Amino acid sequence: MSDTVTDPSFHPPEAAVAFYEEALGLLKESGIPFLLSGTYAVTAYTGIRRPTKDLDVFCKPGDYPRILAFFQARGFRTDVEDERWIAKVWKDETHFFDVIFAMSNGTIAVSDSWFGEDTIEVYGHEVGITPPTALILSKVFIQDRYRYDGADVNHVILKQSEAIDWKFLLGQMDLYWEVLMAHLLNFRFAYPTERDRVPRWLMTELTGRLRAQVDLPAPRVKVCRGRLFSPRDYIADITEWGFGDIVGKGLEERHEATH
Repeated sequence: MSDTVTDPSFHPPEAAVAFYEEALGLLKESGIPFLLSGTYAVTAYTGIRRPTKDLDVFCKPGDYPRILAFFQARGFRTDVEDERWIAKVWKDETHFFDVIFAMSNGTIAVSDSWFGEDTIEVYGHEVGITPPTALILSKVFIQDRYRYDGADVNHVILKQSEAIDWKFLLGQMDLYWEVLMAHLLNFRFAYPTERDRVPRWLMTELTGRLRAQVDLPAPRVKVCRGRLFSPRDYIADITEWGFGDIVGKGLEERHEATH
């Protein structure tokens, strides 16, 4: 694909556009590496357009404090929502952008490997976007009652299969290979005529792992890895059914999840 893709902005209110233009300009001025992701990247790679309320700015974990300090020095309000993965930069009580440096469940962090050559023209600026492989990594664990990004994963595979670094994807998901396999089976079901878009060697590798696992004894440590998908949807597993909490959400977050 071309290094520069079509502007997928969705004509938000004038004040929001002014903020996005200013924010992206300052991010470029800072010289700190960043990527635009979320809906903007999905649109760039698939052509699917849908409204979005904010900017998802991705950066490496070591760079997020520098981004926040840069904006704070220029009068913006900053907020470290969760030091494990997300912070925010606020212009006022309405306009903000997210600074994301890892997945919310702590499984994958943004790294140098996420920075490719694809760019997008958006709000008057040319900025980098997450490449297809990284975009999939950012979405595979988003599975709860309010949001499921499996369709985005399917659409990126459908439209960008040749641009996906499948070996890197498997390497990043090695500990969570069953999650990757589930997404690939979902893709095969959704697009039976397009199964060859996923490399044969990858499906052979994953099915081989499954065959080897079937006859193994169950693990002795009782944990609920569903918490990696959705802490709130699997709260009863931790509070009532005796499963270990692999995510480590605090008591306040647990209380909110039950209301």
